[in-house]
Amino acid sequence: MTTETDGEVLKRLKEWEKKGECPSRFLEFYQRLLRIQSKAVERIGIPKPTLNSKASNERIESGWPLISFDELDLDWPLLQDVFTEVTVAFADYPELFGKVPKRLRESRSILSKEMVKAWLEGAKLPSTIAGDEVNEHLLEAIIQATLRPWLNSQAKVLVGLVNQERWRRRYCPICGGSPDFAFLDKERGARWLLCSRCDTEWLFQRLECPYCGTKDQNALAYFADDEGLYRLYVCEQCHTYIKAIDLRHTESEVLLRLERVMTLDLDRQGQEKGYQPGYSRAGSPVIAQSEGS
Repeated sequence: MTTETDGEVLKRLKEWEKKGECPSRFLEFYQRLLRIQSKAVERIGIPKPTLNSKASNERIESGWPLISFDELDLDWPLLQDVFTEVTVAFADYPELFGKVPKRLRESRSILSKEMVKAWLEGAKLPSTIAGDEVNEHLLEAIIQATLRPWLNSQAKVLVGLVNQERWRRRYCPICGGSPDFAFLDKERGARWLLCSRCDTEWLFQRLECPYCGTKDQNALAYFADDEGLYRLYVCEQCHTYIKAIDLRHTESEVLLRLERVMTLDLDRQGQEKGYQPGYSRAGSPVIAQSEGS
């Protein structure tokens, strides 16, 4: 699992900012968001494990993530505070995220247990809040940014219980989230996925779409930059992409959480080629698996 701290990420961002390597408004927002999340992580502390080895192995074998809503120990007053701070942060950058409804910015009671449970399980979120239309993708992004400190803290405690060779599924073994970034490791070029919600890394097949699951080699391809450092894996069956970095071509330390946000040009290239980011379309593979069984 990624071990970089928020402090290390903020330090690297400051270095890149001085070099002019990131759009300033986006950089401002991301630094602000990290500071909010970092303070929350400090207040959450180290959570107690909710599973023993036997229970975790049973879930891994059954294909169920190690965190469920009922087991996610949430400090609701703190969660509401973080939700308010995060929402205001998004609202202050309308050129990046669009307009945030006033009631969403001002009410602490909007984030309910039902809404958090629906988001965690990939169910549909409300399209209106207190009478105001809400962009579902924006609401998902705000909830995800709010819950990240809790999910990430739990992931750090639970990730050691995951048998990587026995998982290899299209969703996170910790929280069930979809991947939004990938990397090829230095040792043997194996492909690992990075969870969009809790930052957990897990081992995955090279020749399989991490979103629709196709293994048809005629439907799978990737584009690489001239140095072979970055890749854009694409799937012709579900028309999605996932960004990746090949660590075999790196010499300096790589912060994976930063790579996912500093490779916006790869997103542009993928979308110009007609593909969409897979994590935004994958829904909840866990729910889909359950309904299809």
